[in-house]
Amino acid sequence: MTVPLDIYSLIGFVGTACIIGAYAYLTLSESVNPYILHGTNLAGAALLTISLIVHTNWPSLVLEGFWAAIAITGLTKAAMSRRKTRKTQQ
Repeated sequence: MTVPLDIYSLIGFVGTACIIGAYAYLTLSESVNPYILHGTNLAGAALLTISLIVHTNWPSLVLEGFWAAIAITGLTKAAMSRRKTRKTQQ
């Protein structure tokens, strides 16, 4: 079975690049900015989800749901930590 390379596949490739880029950033960076890390992962999961809605692959779609949930949790945690730091400094 051959699936044509359409706009949704290209969107999925961009999502894949985001997730791989975020992992490389985590691995190679001396000091990780959680907003960059989790934001890039969330963007990647969202783009892959768009692709997977059109070219349905249920296990991958479920994986992207969990990936997005973890990224949102990381962003929320970073925001709460930042808010707590600001209150402490005042």
